[in-house]
Amino acid sequence: MRREQTSPRDEKEYVEYLDHERHLFAWCLSIYGGISQADARARAEEFYRYESAATGPLRGLVFHDEAWHWAMLKIFGEQYWQARPELESPSVDYRAESQRYEQSMQ
Repeated sequence: MRREQTSPRDEKEYVEYLDHERHLFAWCLSIYGGISQADARARAEEFYRYESAATGPLRGLVFHDEAWHWAMLKIFGEQYWQARPELESPSVDYRAESQRYEQSMQ
Protein backbone atom coordinates (compact mmCIF):
# COMPACT_ATOMS: atom_id res chain seq x y z
CA MET A 1 0.00 0.00 0.00
CA ARG A 2 1.36 3.40 -0.99
CA ARG A 3 1.82 5.93 1.80
CA GLU A 4 0.37 9.36 1.11
CA GLN A 5 2.21 12.51 2.07
CA THR A 6 0.16 14.94 4.12
CA SER A 7 0.17 18.47 2.80
CA PRO A 8 0.07 21.41 5.23
CA ARG A 9 -3.58 21.90 4.32
CA ASP A 10 -4.36 18.28 5.14
CA GLU A 11 -2.49 18.61 8.44
CA LYS A 12 -4.47 21.74 9.30
CA GLU A 13 -7.75 20.00 8.51
CA TYR A 14 -6.72 16.97 10.57
CA VAL A 15 -5.83 19.11 13.58
CA GLU A 16 -9.08 21.08 13.30
CA TYR A 17 -11.14 17.89 13.05
CA LEU A 18 -9.23 16.35 15.95
CA ASP A 19 -9.94 19.37 18.15
CA HIS A 20 -13.62 19.37 17.14
CA GLU A 21 -13.98 15.71 18.10
CA ARG A 22 -12.11 16.31 21.35
CA HIS A 23 -14.45 19.17 22.15
CA LEU A 24 -17.58 17.11 21.50
CA PHE A 25 -16.25 14.08 23.38
CA ALA A 26 -15.49 16.28 26.40
CA TRP A 27 -18.89 17.96 26.11
CA CYS A 28 -20.60 14.55 26.24
CA LEU A 29 -18.53 13.42 29.21
CA SER A 30 -19.43 16.61 31.05
CA ILE A 31 -23.14 16.77 30.15
CA TYR A 32 -24.04 13.07 30.18
CA GLY A 33 -21.36 11.73 32.51
CA GLY A 34 -21.26 14.53 35.08
CA ILE A 35 -17.48 14.86 34.72
CA SER A 36 -15.91 18.27 35.31
CA GLN A 37 -15.02 20.17 32.16
CA ALA A 38 -11.30 20.09 32.98
CA ASP A 39 -11.30 16.34 33.57
CA ALA A 40 -13.47 15.76 30.50
CA ARG A 41 -11.06 17.74 28.35
CA ALA A 42 -8.09 15.78 29.71
CA ARG A 43 -9.87 12.51 28.95
CA ALA A 44 -10.70 13.73 25.45
CA GLU A 45 -7.06 14.54 24.77
CA GLU A 46 -6.07 11.11 26.06
CA PHE A 47 -8.66 9.32 23.93
CA TYR A 48 -8.08 11.42 20.80
CA ARG A 49 -4.29 11.40 20.72
CA TYR A 50 -2.57 13.33 17.97
CA GLU A 51 -1.23 11.00 15.30
CA SER A 52 1.55 12.28 13.08
CA ALA A 53 1.27 12.06 9.33
CA ALA A 54 3.93 9.34 9.52
CA THR A 55 1.28 7.09 11.09
CA GLY A 56 0.19 6.38 7.55
CA PRO A 57 -3.14 5.29 6.19
CA LEU A 58 -4.58 4.39 9.61
CA ARG A 59 -4.16 7.93 10.91
CA GLY A 60 -7.44 9.13 12.32
CA LEU A 61 -9.07 5.70 12.32
CA VAL A 62 -10.88 6.73 15.50
CA PHE A 63 -12.89 9.14 13.33
CA HIS A 64 -14.86 6.25 11.79
CA ASP A 65 -17.39 6.87 14.57
CA GLU A 66 -18.20 10.28 15.90
CA ALA A 67 -17.41 11.56 19.37
CA TRP A 68 -20.97 10.90 20.54
CA HIS A 69 -20.55 7.14 20.13
CA TRP A 70 -17.14 6.97 21.81
CA ALA A 71 -18.31 9.10 24.73
CA MET A 72 -21.47 7.04 25.24
CA LEU A 73 -19.32 3.90 25.32
CA LYS A 74 -17.11 5.47 27.99
CA ILE A 75 -20.06 6.63 30.08
CA PHE A 76 -22.60 3.81 29.70
CA GLY A 77 -20.55 0.88 28.43
CA GLU A 78 -20.87 -1.62 25.61
CA GLN A 79 -24.20 -1.73 23.81
CA TYR A 80 -25.39 1.42 25.57
CA TRP A 81 -27.93 1.85 22.77
CA GLN A 82 -29.79 -1.27 23.92
CA ALA A 83 -30.06 -0.22 27.54
CA ARG A 84 -30.57 3.45 26.61
CA PRO A 85 -32.19 3.52 23.14
CA GLU A 86 -32.68 7.29 23.37
CA LEU A 87 -28.89 7.61 23.17
CA GLU A 88 -28.47 5.58 19.98
CA SER A 89 -28.26 8.77 17.90
CA PRO A 90 -26.68 12.07 18.86
CA SER A 91 -29.02 14.44 20.66
CA VAL A 92 -30.29 17.73 19.32
CA ASP A 93 -28.16 19.46 21.97
CA TYR A 94 -25.06 17.61 20.75
CA ARG A 95 -25.71 18.73 17.17
CA ALA A 96 -26.26 22.31 18.37
CA GLU A 97 -22.99 22.20 20.33
CA SER A 98 -21.20 20.97 17.23
CA GLN A 99 -22.59 23.87 15.21
CA ARG A 100 -21.66 26.38 17.94
CA TYR A 101 -18.13 25.04 17.95
CA GLU A 102 -17.84 25.26 14.17
CA GLN A 103 -19.14 28.83 14.18
CA SER A 104 -16.71 29.82 16.91
CA MET A 105 -13.81 28.58 14.79
CA GLN A 106 -14.71 30.70 11.78
